[in-house]
Amino acid sequence: MLSLAPASLAFAPVAMPAPAAAARASVKMETIADLEALAKECNPVIGFWDPLNLMSADYTPWGQEATIGFFRHAEIKHGRVAMAAFVGFIAASNGIHFPWSTTLDGTTYDSIAAAGGPGAQWDALPTNAKLQIMGFVGGLELISESTGALNASGQKHYMRGGVPGKFPSLKAIDFPHSVPFDLFDPFGLSKNASPEKKAKGLVAEINNGRLAQLGIMAFVAEARVPGAVPALNGLITPYSGECMAPFTSADALPFIDVMSQWNAPY
Repeated sequence: MLSLAPASLAFAPVAMPAPAAAARASVKMETIADLEALAKECNPVIGFWDPLNLMSADYTPWGQEATIGFFRHAEIKHGRVAMAAFVGFIAASNGIHFPWSTTLDGTTYDSIAAAGGPGAQWDALPTNAKLQIMGFVGGLELISESTGALNASGQKHYMRGGVPGKFPSLKAIDFPHSVPFDLFDPFGLSKNASPEKKAKGLVAEINNGRLAQLGIMAFVAEARVPGAVPALNGLITPYSGECMAPFTSADALPFIDVMSQWNAPY
């Protein structure tokens, strides 16, 4: 959804204490051979498939192992977002929502749900709600890239020897107030899982994330262009808005009208 990696690698709040070197996890950067082995575990029929030769790293200044870390993290992260979006799209399409108000002025989730399908429901959200959602997601993205947050959790950046997909511990960060739960595994259910179980779970997560990315794009395509996905024809509420634009002219934000009227020169 949001990828702030290149712009936020240097974000390092000084208030976050660095742990002792012994607390750091012993990790190594992945290679093409590691990707080939993982690909066979995920799908032995297709195996490793890189038609654009993205893993060659000939086009990046980072080197091959850092490039692999970048793409591995991106896939895991976007797979997780897609899984949440897939479930959210189904829930919103079936009128499942909270029973209370969503804003202090009395706007209810029921009134948002009455706007139509998921795309129309997003458009119906108050501007401040959209800004808060995007600001919250952006804050999580900054934390995940923060050197200080990673150090406080005994981790390294995924392009510098860290584990792709691993989010820093929110409880380890020196926030102005305590945080009772972590974003990943908030109840510690997998903390003591065996390495074999964790490896099996990672394969399942990657496969589920890939399916969810295909699924949510199928939902959006069918909503925007009815009949685009024959298997979903008649099952998805049509959406006439711009599915790639988070804001509309109704949000009354600077430059929104100009951007919404721009057309690609081809």
